[in-house]
Amino acid sequence: MKSLKLDMVQYDCPYIRTTREHDVAFHAQHWDFNHADRTLETRLMVIGESREELSGGLETLGEYQMLRDYDLLARKENTAVLRSRIDETDAMRTILHNDGYVTGPFVIRDGSELWNVGFDRGEQADDALAELDRNNEFTVKNDDSIHIDEFFDVMQNVDSLCALLSALQGLTDTERATLEAAVEKGYFSTPRKTNLEGLAEEFDISKMGASKNLRRSQRKVLTELVRVINDVEAQLDLEEGPRVSGGSDESRDPEPISE
Repeated sequence: MKSLKLDMVQYDCPYIRTTREHDVAFHAQHWDFNHADRTLETRLMVIGESREELSGGLETLGEYQMLRDYDLLARKENTAVLRSRIDETDAMRTILHNDGYVTGPFVIRDGSELWNVGFDRGEQADDALAELDRNNEFTVKNDDSIHIDEFFDVMQNVDSLCALLSALQGLTDTERATLEAAVEKGYFSTPRKTNLEGLAEEFDISKMGASKNLRRSQRKVLTELVRVINDVEAQLDLEEGPRVSGGSDESRDPEPISE
């Protein structure tokens, strides 16, 4: 499996064109391509720099011909959630023509879009990139080949990995910044390159405050990480099956050590 992360500029995408005119960002939450009428239905979170930018962005989005329709599901301050349908873009057509598929959510801001796409074979990815280059601008941000064993590992432990991801997303800005600083400044290195006092100075808070923030972030992440480790071990035990019984190691006579 070939996995690509593309920074894509599509000239016929209404979302991208909207972000060129207004300071808004689109974050896809769910998407479904209808092969019958060649449209993409998406549920997106839209975040504007301000309430005015959000209003202007939604108004502009509704004016593009490529947009079939959209439903405003919720709105609060500078954030909205909407369901929309757009016509198939040139880039979508190219990916599908080469048997590609979307592997993760896409984010659109500042006139470009981050795409996560996959292909079963490397040559399909190469053909798709060559065709995309004709009518679109893009940069390959990440290019990974996933072995089938790695793919199965991910699928078998997807629940645990999602829980870990949720824990990471559940960190507050302060907790995330504290944990990142601790790693980058060498708090966990041996020997330590910084201490709690150094972290406290980094955020201009007390030593006790830095300690609390760090402990909270560690607790959230490590709790789920331990669950992932346990789930992986349980999966390995299941795959190995029951061990052949021949008596415990303790019950066997020790073998002589040959010189």
